[in-house]
Amino acid sequence: MKYDEFAFFNQQLAAMLRDGIPLEGALHQLCANMGRGELRSELQLLEADLAKGTPLKAAMAARKLPSFYVQMVEVGVAGNDLPGVLLMLADHYERTNLVWTRLKGLMVYPMMVLCAGLVLSSFLTFLCLTLVGSLELEPLGFQLPAGIAVNLWAPPILIGTIFAAAVAGLTVPRFRQALRWRLPAFKEANLSRVAGAMWLVLKSGGNLGDALKLMQELESGSKAGRELAQWHTRMAGGRGKFSELASPGSAFPPLFVWLVTNSGEDLATGFERAAEIYSARARHRTELFLYAALPFTVVILGTMIVGQILPLVSIFTGLMNGFDGLGM
Repeated sequence: MKYDEFAFFNQQLAAMLRDGIPLEGALHQLCANMGRGELRSELQLLEADLAKGTPLKAAMAARKLPSFYVQMVEVGVAGNDLPGVLLMLADHYERTNLVWTRLKGLMVYPMMVLCAGLVLSSFLTFLCLTLVGSLELEPLGFQLPAGIAVNLWAPPILIGTIFAAAVAGLTVPRFRQALRWRLPAFKEANLSRVAGAMWLVLKSGGNLGDALKLMQELESGSKAGRELAQWHTRMAGGRGKFSELASPGSAFPPLFVWLVTNSGEDLATGFERAAEIYSARARHRTELFLYAALPFTVVILGTMIVGQILPLVSIFTGLMNGFDGLGM
C-alpha cells in the first residue's frame, strides 16, 4: 500500500465527514476518483459491506487494511470524533511515507551497485579464463600462476554472496523483521513509527495501557514487541508511571525512554517529540550513508575488479616477453 496515497485519502475522507457526508457516500465519491489498485478495491468492498448494513467494525476487519489503522478508526468511532482521528492518521502515514521513501532509496542504490559489480566481475573472470584457455602457452615457455582460476573467481563469489544475503534480508520476512530493528536508519525509522503511533493513541483519548498493548500486538515477534510486553507487564503489576515501567533495552535506547519520561504527565507530547527526533535521525543516517558509505562501497568494488584485471595484464605481459624470446 502506498502511504502517500493512503494519507491523501484519509485527509479527503475526514473533510467530507466533517461536511456531513455519510461514510458510504464519501467512500463512493473517493473511490470514483482513485486510480486502479489494491487500495481502491479494498475501499470499494468496504463501501459495499457498509451499504448492506454490515457494522463498521466487522466490515473493517474483513478488509486488507493496516491493523493499526483499523483499530484507530474504531477508537475514533468510539470517541465520536472519526474525522479528527482520520486527520491524525493522515499525518502519521504522511510522515511514515517520507521516512520510508528515503529508506527505499537507501536500499535500491547499494543493490544496484552490487548487481552491476557482480555482472562486471563475472564477465571479466569469464573473459580472462576463456582467453587464457584458448592460448598455447607451452611453446612459449610460459607457465600460468598457480590457482589462477580460484583467484579470479574469488571476487565475483564474494560479491555474489553479499548480494544474495542482501536479497534474503529484503525478501525473507524473518530476516527482514530482525534487520529492521538492528540496522542504523531502519531502527531509527521504526522508533519514530512506534513513537508516532503511541502519540496517536494517547492523543485520540486512549491510555498508556491501550497504547502499549496495541503496539505490542503490532510488533509481535520482534525484540521491540518483547520489550513492550515487559513494559505492559510492569504496568499491570502496579507501576503506573512511565519512568517506573520503561527501561532501556536493545530496541528502545536510553534517549527514547528519557524523551518520554522528561515530558512528565504529558506522555503524548513526549512520544510526539521522540517521533520527531528519531525521524530526523533516520533522515540524517540515510543521507550519511548515501553521501559517504555508498561512494566508499563503490571504491571497494572498483578495487576488487581492478584486482581481477591485474592477473590478466600479468599473463599478457608474460606472453609478450615469450614472443620476444622467440624472436617473434
